[in-house]
Amino acid sequence: MESAYPISPKRYFVTGIGTDVGKTVAASVLTEALQADYWKPVQAGSLDFTDTNAVQSLVSNTKSVFHPEAYRLEMPASPHTAAAAEGIRLSLDAIEAPTTKNHLIVEGAGGVMVPLNEQDLIIDLIQKLKLEVILISRNYLGSINHTLSTVEVLKYRKIPIAGIIFNGVPNDSTEDFVLYYTKLQRLPSIVWEDDFTPEVISRYAKSFQSFLTNHA
Repeated sequence: MESAYPISPKRYFVTGIGTDVGKTVAASVLTEALQADYWKPVQAGSLDFTDTNAVQSLVSNTKSVFHPEAYRLEMPASPHTAAAAEGIRLSLDAIEAPTTKNHLIVEGAGGVMVPLNEQDLIIDLIQKLKLEVILISRNYLGSINHTLSTVEVLKYRKIPIAGIIFNGVPNDSTEDFVLYYTKLQRLPSIVWEDDFTPEVISRYAKSFQSFLTNHA
């Protein structure tokens, strides 16, 4: 798949309105669409098959580089809890974005208010890295509240939001309200699939290319 993007690399932080909303699948699609590098700063749990491994298994292009995590933690829990279980403290100073001239997709852990330590949250990491956010939302009872709350706190911190991806079973009423209230740019949706394969990811990636090409 040929890439024809502006010279200036795009750098996006993929975050969600909570856990299990489809960040890794979305990050795979975005990585494939841009032939971008991928980086997960903190991996908590699933060290035998990490989110980095998952994205790598779904991306088809040969340009993407998969950068090592800053922290790899055994416990599948909030990063601050998983780190405490190993007797360590996560430090923002120790989390530096990888050096690359390519586009970069960064995947967070959980939502923006997930704690890294006793005072720093994922949102503080986003601010430190100075990245634009792509927000992943999934339709469920309570998702409007979770989506609007996430958008409000990002706007309060003056963190730019490039767009929103609705993932899973569509719900026009919910999505229309979120878009009307937040005025966010809508990216293509990722609907429920029986199996996400590299072929499926590639198909979705093509639908994202127009937005990613035109977005400054």
